[in-house]
Amino acid sequence: MPIALYALTAGAFGIGVTEFVIMGLLLEVSTDLGVSIATAGLLISGYALGVVAGAPVLTAATSRWPRKTILLALMAIFTLGNAACALAPSYGLLMGARVLTALAHGTFFGVGSVVATGLVAPDRKASAIAVMFTGLTVANILGVPFGTWLGQEFGWRATFWAVAAVGVVALAVIAWLVPRDTAPVEAQDWRDDVRAIARRPVLLGLTSTVLGFAGVFVVFTYIAPALTRITGFAEGAVSPILLIFGGGLIVGNLIGGRLADRNLVATIFGTLAVLAAVLGLMTFALHQKVAAVAFIGLLGAAGFATVAPLQMWVLEKADGAGQSLASSFNIAAFNLGNALGAWVGGMVIDHGPGLAWAPLVAAVFPLAAVLTVALAVWLETRRPHPALATVGGEC
Repeated sequence: MPIALYALTAGAFGIGVTEFVIMGLLLEVSTDLGVSIATAGLLISGYALGVVAGAPVLTAATSRWPRKTILLALMAIFTLGNAACALAPSYGLLMGARVLTALAHGTFFGVGSVVATGLVAPDRKASAIAVMFTGLTVANILGVPFGTWLGQEFGWRATFWAVAAVGVVALAVIAWLVPRDTAPVEAQDWRDDVRAIARRPVLLGLTSTVLGFAGVFVVFTYIAPALTRITGFAEGAVSPILLIFGGGLIVGNLIGGRLADRNLVATIFGTLAVLAAVLGLMTFALHQKVAAVAFIGLLGAAGFATVAPLQMWVLEKADGAGQSLASSFNIAAFNLGNALGAWVGGMVIDHGPGLAWAPLVAAVFPLAAVLTVALAVWLETRRPHPALATVGGEC
């Protein structure tokens, strides 16, 4: 893999830390700013909604820019946003700074995926996407625990200053290592981008992304109470167990990319089916400690094994025009799946059948994603030419 790809990995690492580290600092933020823990928790939702809204809008707004320029501008927004978080004197301004930072998230991964695939041979494209997303997985294993410790020892603002410093480093290495665009930037009608997104295979790919990650987050959002109340672990054991989940993220991410390079469609079907099986069996594994730990790792591996294949599917079906926008929409779809999964998990807990059955309910989502991909493949066989695969398109 070219070294420029690891510059994108560095940016992905910083973005991953800033997205997830707030989960470990909710108590410190709520105490310092005088809000409830539930209100502080909305900083997570605000960030996710910022990704969903910002990814397509910012990508469309910068569509005529050279891609390296876009990445540099996004890392500048990311760095300034985290500095604003560190300086925020009130909850409202902190929320605004979090949303500002989130605007860079979806477009960075969307445009970065396109840049990553352009740095490697055609048979290594999915692996290149997986390497970039490794920054996100490493953020969960190393960055988030360190950021949480830093915030607890020196105040939550110190964590955001540290992440802003990561942004400066990422900005420098992207400027140094990522090559400039060699082809001239063509003026492109935004309607062409929208038409690319409106193709049935792209829409069905986005739907599969939402469904797959909704299944993961029905369980993962509430994994701490599941491990303590169902499995019987002490609260202090949760963080070390989540390191197993993080290790699974890295392994699954890289394996999914490698397999997708060999056979994209089979990998999508296989990874989603495995994810459904892991979630279904996890219903029973949570009642035994060793099995529960093993399935935490399997959940991370199965969940992130779907990332590179689904991202590659959307890129391929966008077929040139609108690739950056389609890729950014898919990042927004991941975050929408996160929000949907958390909501469904809460409904299962509050209104039945209860926390113990959340994994079984979660398994329905990747199964629905398998059916969605099957529909997309079937439509592809009926309409082999991409121009005929638009919504409502007819010969």
